[in-house]
Amino acid sequence: MDLTREVTDEKGARLLEMEVMSDHVSLLVEVDPQYGVHRLVKAIKGYTSRMLREEFPRLKSQLPTLWTNSYFVATVGSISSAAMNQYIEQQRGR
Repeated sequence: MDLTREVTDEKGARLLEMEVMSDHVSLLVEVDPQYGVHRLVKAIKGYTSRMLREEFPRLKSQLPTLWTNSYFVATVGSISSAAMNQYIEQQRGR
């Protein structure tokens, strides 16, 4: 979470929620539309991959890439934080 927060802080975004599962990571972030979600995702994936591979060199030989190129984004607009938190909680059960 610290690495992701470093990126969001640097890019002027706010990391509101994060849940790490075995096959994906769910993030709830508030990002300036002028900056763009796609740029934030690319920055998070690039930075976390680089830092984790430096800290754990065996990842370089075990995995061709740390993250896939794909990601899913949905806007939440005016839904409540409670509803979004409930959605993230439900993801744990999958």
